[in-house]
Amino acid sequence: MDRNSIRAKVAVLGLVIIVSAFCVAFSTHASKRASVEQTNLEASALFGKDCATCHGKDGKAKTFKAKLNHARNLTDGKWQAEVTDERLSNSIRNGKGKMPAFGKKLSDSQINALVAFVRTLKQ
Repeated sequence: MDRNSIRAKVAVLGLVIIVSAFCVAFSTHASKRASVEQTNLEASALFGKDCATCHGKDGKAKTFKAKLNHARNLTDGKWQAEVTDERLSNSIRNGKGKMPAFGKKLSDSQINALVAFVRTLKQ
């Protein structure tokens, strides 16, 4: 084989490796994005089922039950800035005030997804 033939094969091999790496990275990114979207949908459903009764579907706590129980407006920007994810997680897991504990009903991943969902309610 001559040098040009070897160089051409090395160049093609390098291009194949780069394209393969790009495809793997893209598919991993697409898979993670689909996983995040699925988690968001599940968190939204959990919120609607377990939290919206008091906090309202929009998180603004404008329901009768919210007023009766003094539920927090989860959309309040000042509150969102002050509260940590750890505190939100703890409140969901162990309850707070009149809010019931969900630690035995929800998994850690569900609680984490709810924390992330609550963050999306910020105005």
